[in-house]
Amino acid sequence: MDSLEFTDRIKSLEKNIGGVVRGKPRIVKTAVIALLSRSHMLIEDVPGVGKTTLAQALARSTELSFKRIQFTSDLLPSDILGVSVL
Repeated sequence: MDSLEFTDRIKSLEKNIGGVVRGKPRIVKTAVIALLSRSHMLIEDVPGVGKTTLAQALARSTELSFKRIQFTSDLLPSDILGVSVL
């Protein structure tokens, strides 16, 4: 894959996600950069602004799986991992 094809694919990915998450091109670009650099991204905002939708759209656009964990104050590692921590 040459650089032009790579650039086209990235723009297509951003456009695809941007069609779902509207009005936030900067956060979409940041999410794609985090994916490409194999980094983590912490998405913080008030409820109802599309954080989960962004993650779902990114996963679907790249044919990856998406799992959501609702954190609570009493959540333990064993609740996520399914094993007991000694």
